[in-house]
Amino acid sequence: MNFENLKDAVQMDEDMLRAVMDRYGSDVWNYIYYLTSSREQADELAQEVFVKCYYRIETYRGRSSFQTWLFSIARNAVCSYRKSRFFRKSLWGDTAALPDGKITVNAGGGAVVAASAEMQYFSSMHINEIWDMIMDLPAGFREVLVLDLKYGMSTREIAEVTGWSPGTVKSRLHRARRKVQHRLKEMR
Repeated sequence: MNFENLKDAVQMDEDMLRAVMDRYGSDVWNYIYYLTSSREQADELAQEVFVKCYYRIETYRGRSSFQTWLFSIARNAVCSYRKSRFFRKSLWGDTAALPDGKITVNAGGGAVVAASAEMQYFSSMHINEIWDMIMDLPAGFREVLVLDLKYGMSTREIAEVTGWSPGTVKSRLHRARRKVQHRLKEMR
């Protein structure tokens, strides 16, 4: 099913919503989880994203991919949640704390693009250790790496999702990669 055709939709029926959730549900949930490091928040906010998708499908204009549009909604939901939580509890930042247990992330479908020496090292490491390193990065670096590596988004698409300029996205990607590379070298 081609979801890009939804750019002319005025409303969405339940069958279409179910198809959207089947196709993008795990991607949206994983993206929110990467931003919040909380399964509970990912569950709650992913539902919110699809409710917004259902009721606001007319706002999708097709200027970006459907996935990019959904990720923008997801990111805005996370930001709104954090702001409301900040004002309710006066605690900013604890939503980014890592859970105590090991994080197991399904990295299937993510494309890792690196120089051949780096690729050899990446392929020799256990994938969960790499994702643990990525999850340990500051939120802005973690977000661009996840969108780049896991979802294969271009710089332009990441800029659309985050609201940052393409230059900021490139800079954060570069710095995030260097941080991960530095940690990998420390592990040798």
